[in-house]
Amino acid sequence: MLNNEKILAIIPARGGSKGLPKKNIKFLAGKPLIAHTIEKALKSKYLDKVIVSTDDKKIAEISKKYGAQVPFLRPKKYAKDNSPVFETILHAVNWLEKKGEYFDIVVWLEPTSPLRKEGEIDKAIGLFLKNIKRADSLVSLGEVHLEAPHIMKKIKRGYVNPFIEINKAIYTRQQLPKTYFPYGVIYLSKIGAFKKYKTFYQKRTIPYFIERWQNYEIDDIFDFICVEAILRYQLKNKGSQAMR
Repeated sequence: MLNNEKILAIIPARGGSKGLPKKNIKFLAGKPLIAHTIEKALKSKYLDKVIVSTDDKKIAEISKKYGAQVPFLRPKKYAKDNSPVFETILHAVNWLEKKGEYFDIVVWLEPTSPLRKEGEIDKAIGLFLKNIKRADSLVSLGEVHLEAPHIMKKIKRGYVNPFIEINKAIYTRQQLPKTYFPYGVIYLSKIGAFKKYKTFYQKRTIPYFIERWQNYEIDDIFDFICVEAILRYQLKNKGSQAMR
């Protein structure tokens, strides 16, 4: 415990992924996908406890092998395709509190966003702690490029239309304000604020910006192939500053 803040990390890993079956334990660059997140979390100097919330016994077994704690199997009602994130988090927090374990901050680390740089978890937590008097939560954001809203289209009555209407005086991307998309590299919140808002997006949420090559979440085989290529590139060029 540093800065007098006790911090819990939760790594969510449902067994019933649809886009890429069993993706959380699918081997990625030599180890199960979830292991990449567990190993980075266990290196943190700030995290007091790292748990995996899963409904799957095999995922639980592999998570324990790589050093994470799995104090419970997540109830099926919190492990459906449409189960809200806040229910999974509050279930874990409440379960631990019933066992007498209380935390000040909860960190949410998506295993499907494994492209974290060395020390990145601590860098984000450190940023939050530095701003703890003015912030209640933090989310990781990547700048939107090809999917920028002014480029996107929708089909209306069979015709191509702008996804959003923009000022007709704006002609270039450089004239538009920057837009960002949230990625699962890291989310965190004061637990009291999370219980109140039931989301990481609160009135006092600050950003943690990630690099463009980190803008991946593994939802299907295409994402998986792209992320694996990046990780293998990093392993091959270990020691260089490229993409690290």
